Amino acid sequence: MADNTLKLFGFEIKRSKKSDADAKKLKSIVPPVDEDGAGYVTASGTHFAQYVDIDGDKSKDNAALILKYRGISMHPEVDAAIEDIMNEAISGSEEGFPVELVLDDVDTSKGIKNKITEEFKDILNMLRFVDLGHDIFRKWYIDGRLAFHVVVDDKQLGKGIMDIRPVDSAKIRKVKEVVSKKDPVTGAKIIEETNEHYIYQEKPGQQATGIKLTKDSVLYVTSGLLDADQKRVISFLHKALKPVNQLRMMEDSLVIYRLARAPERRIFYIDVGNMQKGKAEEYMKGIMSRYRNKLVYDASTGAIKDDRKHMSMLEDFWLPRREGGRGTEISTLPGGDNLGQIDDITYFQKRLYRSLNVPIARLEQEAQFSLGRSTEISRDELKFQKFIDRLRKRFSKLFSELLKRQLILKNIITEEDWDEWANEIRYDFVRDNNFVELKEAELIQNRMATMDLVQGYIGEYLSKGWVAKNVLQLSEEEWKDMKEEIDQEKKDGEIPDEEENGEVEDEQEVDVGTGADSDE
Repeated sequence: MADNTLKLFGFEIKRSKKSDADAKKLKSIVPPVDEDGAGYVTASGTHFAQYVDIDGDKSKDNAALILKYRGISMHPEVDAAIEDIMNEAISGSEEGFPVELVLDDVDTSKGIKNKITEEFKDILNMLRFVDLGHDIFRKWYIDGRLAFHVVVDDKQLGKGIMDIRPVDSAKIRKVKEVVSKKDPVTGAKIIEETNEHYIYQEKPGQQATGIKLTKDSVLYVTSGLLDADQKRVISFLHKALKPVNQLRMMEDSLVIYRLARAPERRIFYIDVGNMQKGKAEEYMKGIMSRYRNKLVYDASTGAIKDDRKHMSMLEDFWLPRREGGRGTEISTLPGGDNLGQIDDITYFQKRLYRSLNVPIARLEQEAQFSLGRSTEISRDELKFQKFIDRLRKRFSKLFSELLKRQLILKNIITEEDWDEWANEIRYDFVRDNNFVELKEAELIQNRMATMDLVQGYIGEYLSKGWVAKNVLQLSEEEWKDMKEEIDQEKKDGEIPDEEENGEVEDEQEVDVGTGADSDE
């Protein structure tokens, strides 16, 4: 491929030269592994572009695979399961955004936290996440990946991200260029550096050219699932491909069987005597035409037409009978007897539900919905909630990548700061159900009940610190903060002091005793 077929488009955030030098000192025989399914191309010198296979089978397979995912997502059972997952993962909120940024564990000033929060809200506004959050999450779940073009002003990068435009995930793919050299001592290939970029094609599989986009100009979030070869990103619907196809075949075969066997059909035995074969067939067609003329009234046009159907397998049979047999006879062929058995359909339907990680009770219309104590919640519901939490955590990389680029472009933080805070930044999704609240309330209730049991042993056999750690499940920092808050509330008068209460009670006892002596 010629070099002029690729065009560099976008911006790039680079580390300092010192950081790049330190990174190059690390030696390895394998390139860094990311869960993005990007294809590796080997490069040497400056002629790496000729090794990029734009029209290769991998790109064509990825696009075809995404179209398969989108096709099965339109199946009624799959669509119902996806909608249930979407409603659980992204809940609408009338008060604000469906997701909030939590910076409680980030060690920085309040002013920086406020700026980060404001930039996060701007990102959600550019994504129109309040209105389109459900659709964005659905595309990511079905395709197994999500791509956005991050638009900035090349002349004024300090303004940050100007627009976030969605890109069809079937038209873009990630490519990694690996630069390696042979180690003179061991002879092994040592990976020196890995350069990443994206290839965009308007018609994947039909064109041999593409547009090259830099790594930072494209936001690419994947499902984190890879195929057996660890080379291609797959969707959460990948394991449902086979059950969906099996269910479709069983449903189609059932419909065909019912159409073919349900009606009772007549069998006409026509006596053709000793006629020749050609004349016998002509004689039979004449009788068929005579008895099977069908006048049809067309209500739209008001016309009457003759609708003739010969030898329809779903209607009657016409069979010739030679000389020597009985004469013309009409008999009836009975329909199917076991047309109501759909056990095999039900089996494949439940198998499909299990492949989608959705509790079967949610998808069955006969099942009743109940919201009670956590002991009444089934094991499938608990597994489903954990599955939703994993989806949310993986999808949150969309916010992390956008927030990182926005903060670095606006010089609010440095890339080193982000690397330090990345694991401490959390995203709190609005929850639509009360399952978590019920579970937490029941845990607190059980702990308080245990506290009542051990209250009489505190100070004699158990210490307050042990009870706080083992019964209330408080950490050292939480217990320390709790004691400071209690002391402060006592000083403010919000909590009555036990020592003062004791002194007041003693004074009251003395007054009562004095009153008794005076009466005597």
